[in-house]
Amino acid sequence: MKHLTYLLLSFLIFSMSSCAIIAGIFKAGIWTGIFIVVIVGLIIFLATRGGKRD
Repeated sequence: MKHLTYLLLSFLIFSMSSCAIIAGIFKAGIWTGIFIVVIVGLIIFLATRGGKRD
């Protein structure tokens, strides 16, 4: 599962530049951008929390 998370994260990083992501967020609207950031943060939090179980 950890490898899948790293693979997905690296795919997202290399598929879009940070400028394209920011431009897309501002085009969609600030509330949509906040919503996306919260959802992505929640997914990352749950992925890292789930990986620490023994």
